[in-house]
Amino acid sequence: QVQLVESGGGLVQPGGSLRLSCVGSGSIFRINDMGWYRQGPGKQREVVATITRGGSTYYADSVKGRFTISRDNAKNSVYLQMNSLKPEDTAVYYCNAAILSRTLVRSDYWGQGTQVTVSS
Repeated sequence: QVQLVESGGGLVQPGGSLRLSCVGSGSIFRINDMGWYRQGPGKQREVVATITRGGSTYYADSVKGRFTISRDNAKNSVYLQMNSLKPEDTAVYYCNAAILSRTLVRSDYWGQGTQVTVSS
């Protein structure tokens, strides 16, 4: 069984910073692409940032220059450093990973989500 667990969400004032973490555990052989998605109130889930195993990154236009995605392959982890947060960044943030299991089955996995609220 494979599990992704996020942490690091919370309440922050506009202009503040948060760092999200996501750790994979279980029957993992290799993690390929990883990413962060978010779903705001009344909105559809959208991509925030993604990172390949080799470190190539993609950012949504709305977060470019403010958010930084990184990963630690040895720890099966992905991180999202969020700076200059705005109220419109308020959402539940989800970790996603394309994982090859030890039985060589490839599947996409999602974390349970962590709430980020930006408000004064």
